[in-house]
Amino acid sequence: MATGFAARNTVAVVGYAHSTISRGSGRNLGALTVDTARAAIADAGLRVEDVDGFVSSSLLPSAGGRPVIDGTNTVSSAWLAQRLRGSPRYVAGFDGVGQLTGSVAMAVNAISSGAADHVLVHRALHNPSGRYHGNPMTEVHGAQQWTAPTGYFGPLAMIALPYNEYLQRYGAAPESMAAVVTEARKNGARIPWSYWHDRPLSTEEYLAAPKLLDPVCRFDCDIPVDGVATFVLSSAERAVDLPHPPVYISGFAGAAPARRRLPSHWPLDDIMDGGRDLVGRLMAGAGVTPAEVDLPQVYDGFSPFVWFWLEVLGLCPPGEAHRFVVDGGIDSDSSDAIPVLSGGGALGNGRMHGIPQLLECYLQLANRAGVRQRRHVHTALACHSSPHYGGAVVLSAEPF
Repeated sequence: MATGFAARNTVAVVGYAHSTISRGSGRNLGALTVDTARAAIADAGLRVEDVDGFVSSSLLPSAGGRPVIDGTNTVSSAWLAQRLRGSPRYVAGFDGVGQLTGSVAMAVNAISSGAADHVLVHRALHNPSGRYHGNPMTEVHGAQQWTAPTGYFGPLAMIALPYNEYLQRYGAAPESMAAVVTEARKNGARIPWSYWHDRPLSTEEYLAAPKLLDPVCRFDCDIPVDGVATFVLSSAERAVDLPHPPVYISGFAGAAPARRRLPSHWPLDDIMDGGRDLVGRLMAGAGVTPAEVDLPQVYDGFSPFVWFWLEVLGLCPPGEAHRFVVDGGIDSDSSDAIPVLSGGGALGNGRMHGIPQLLECYLQLANRAGVRQRRHVHTALACHSSPHYGGAVVLSAEPF
């Protein structure tokens, strides 16, 4: 996104809905999505027939070779549009990582171009049965033949590599990650729809957790869940006539294509270089700097991502994130800290792929966070996935 983003603050989030998050909802994911979508449309003060655009990313968040069945363990934009409205003007799906922020970008482009008036953005997550990252492969072809036979495959290996690299390069102790995970769980425990509602985590519990792939322990990973969240976006002109304060999309950016590596091979320098590039383009387009963002919400599908986002955003110096969090730098209960996990994130809510970050930004900017409402929040930032591989959105309570 170039400087002078033409659609800056021309599109707003005007409503939302969130299902209960559970390990297994007992309901068909499609039915849960339809109900949540209808609730979001009603929350926005609209009728189902008013919504003429549907955007999502239906990338299935599972491994193990399970079949993808639309409307059962994934929900595409087309499937939802067919169930809610027969002939919408705009239906699209984001194909890539940074699924939620990429979907928001597509919705903004559709509304600002006139392709749709009101766009529903959804994310539906399914927790498959069995071992989540079990390996069913009996043969390996292509690039994975050089990694999978030695056990290097999947997200755990992907994050363990740069996490170890960070620990060794900067003399960090994995025990310092307890400050990140306990902060996320503390905040998630305060949110009614969180899987971890009323279940904060102590430092002692974190340190006692078994290692899954050294140095990654069980609590460094978000827990797979069934859950759905939906947002309604409209033009800024239409938003002023709707029930809730509009929250404007001030800018967005997606990561550039990652450097060509072996599958899941993410060296630390690739992550940080790509992240700084993303942040530079994001802030140039939005017309703000990270220091001017009142509420950054960083992604935490794996806990090391929090350190990486803190540093690429310039919220602490390179190599200092591990000390920054231990010193209380992200404590949401401190007026001197930067509350980057005030919405609980994925570690404090469940594996909702960027939803906790975007939702916290929306609720705080729209003054809809209830007892958790923070003061003086005018701009916010929602991040998704790894800094070099995902995306981010800047939101504001007032156009600027």
